[in-house]
Amino acid sequence: MSQKKRRRRRRRNSNAVMVLVVILLIVVVAAVGVLTAAIKRHTPSDKRMDLNTYYGLEKEDDVALVLQNTVSDTKGKWMDGRVYLDYETVSNVLGGRFYWEADSSQMLYTTPKEILAIAPESTSYTVNGENKDEGYKIIRQTDDKIYLALDFIQKYMEITSTVTESPNKAVIRYQWGSEKIVKAKNDTVIRYRGGIKSDILTDVAKGTELTLIEELDNWSQVATSDGFNGYVSKEDLTAPEEKKAEYDGSYKEEFTSLTRDHKINLAWHQVTSEDANAGLAQTLENITGINVISPTWFSVTGAEGTISSLASADYVNLAHEKGLEVWGLIDNFNKDVSTLDTLSNRTSREHLIQKLIEEAVRVGLDGINVDFEALTQEEAPHFIQFIRELSISCRKNNLVLSVDNPVPQFTSFYNRKEQGIVADYVIIMGYDEHTDGTEEAGSVASLPFVEEGIQQTLKEVPKNKVINGVPFYTRLWFTDNAGTVTSEIMGMDQASKIVTEMGMEMYWNKDVSQNYAELSTDNGLYQMWLEDEQSLDAKMQLVQKYELGGVAEWKLGFERADVWNTISQYLQ
Repeated sequence: MSQKKRRRRRRRNSNAVMVLVVILLIVVVAAVGVLTAAIKRHTPSDKRMDLNTYYGLEKEDDVALVLQNTVSDTKGKWMDGRVYLDYETVSNVLGGRFYWEADSSQMLYTTPKEILAIAPESTSYTVNGENKDEGYKIIRQTDDKIYLALDFIQKYMEITSTVTESPNKAVIRYQWGSEKIVKAKNDTVIRYRGGIKSDILTDVAKGTELTLIEELDNWSQVATSDGFNGYVSKEDLTAPEEKKAEYDGSYKEEFTSLTRDHKINLAWHQVTSEDANAGLAQTLENITGINVISPTWFSVTGAEGTISSLASADYVNLAHEKGLEVWGLIDNFNKDVSTLDTLSNRTSREHLIQKLIEEAVRVGLDGINVDFEALTQEEAPHFIQFIRELSISCRKNNLVLSVDNPVPQFTSFYNRKEQGIVADYVIIMGYDEHTDGTEEAGSVASLPFVEEGIQQTLKEVPKNKVINGVPFYTRLWFTDNAGTVTSEIMGMDQASKIVTEMGMEMYWNKDVSQNYAELSTDNGLYQMWLEDEQSLDAKMQLVQKYELGGVAEWKLGFERADVWNTISQYLQ
């Protein structure tokens, strides 16, 4: 082989080696890159989140509010070395009994026996004309908001709090009962989000108890006692256990109740004139089993708190002779009187309560039944304050206080929980499922509708204080060929007569637990969901099933005599 050829072969071999070296270097670099990325991907982040950012603190006087393990978007205020909470949070979230009286620019707080009145920027308040001083400003007005001192709130609510600085926060607990608890198996951290790359919020020592909020696949959302809500790897936590959290503060609810030790069977008696009172004896002739009668005697007639009254002492005396209590009903049905104007003014509320109690005492009533209907969300806070204040006068005069409510759907703002504390009975008007103005024909009170109303009410009110109202009436519906829906109210006998006379086809509808009747004509469709002994039997089974405080019926005169035996058998 020539020397020239040998040189070319050596160059080729050298080039090949260089290529191999380059390729090997590329593989090594790639492997290192992959390994580095893998290590980085599986290495937990040690970055810590800025806590002012976490709590949303922007101003020096902002105080983060951690309400029942949740960081609130609303901020408290740090003023004169104390934490203050805005009125909306105290009233709407914590459920406080504080009420801002706009007309008099005072904060009111209602106890079982008296009303506290607190002026803004004052260190004192009045109770029944007597001054008491706290030594700090109880109510503050700033940023166009009303604030209450947390220290004062805790004296009058079942809440506990822990206040810390740097960052400013108040950790407040206001709900009590069972919760799920986990413990840290090892020293670990709580992260802002689930995942090892999420920022760290705080450290957790081995054995620390944490409230379990939610379990995910590999992470659990937990809350600490000092106001952090974040995520911990499930492998670092013990299995959850149920634990009961009990309030251990100084405030005690002292609302006494006149709730009876027997089931209530209340019948509403519609009285529209003084002459109608004289017909009580005849009205009661075929009635058995009721122990309360509620005549519709009182109506609000003016925004200044005036009322009309049909109350009769002779009526009450006769009812008592028959073994019945009398709970006089007051309504807000006068369309010319603003419920908002009446109830939002303390002087008007006081006048209304004064006149109502005077009439109750005059005729010897046993109770008051409040039937304020079609309340708006704006009216609701003033209504519940009226009930609080009325409850004081009712206690002083040994009068049972009951409050009528629509089923809870769409009316949570009625604050049934507070009613269940300050009043003796909360009555569900378990009817008007379909009524005038509804777009289609339907039952007045189907069983699923009634049961849902009971279940939702029992979430807020003790069962022995819940009375379920049932209808003695039904509606004859007519839907014409153009789709226009009209209806006519009728009692049981009249409804049965219509079914027979019109030749309507009737059968038991198990979905609503009512007899359903219909008739198709050339002009349109007649329909009726009947209230009768069968439908009432099904509803009374719910009263028994949920161990309610009793039943109420609207209204006397629409029933058949046989229904009283049906009702009574479930109230023994």
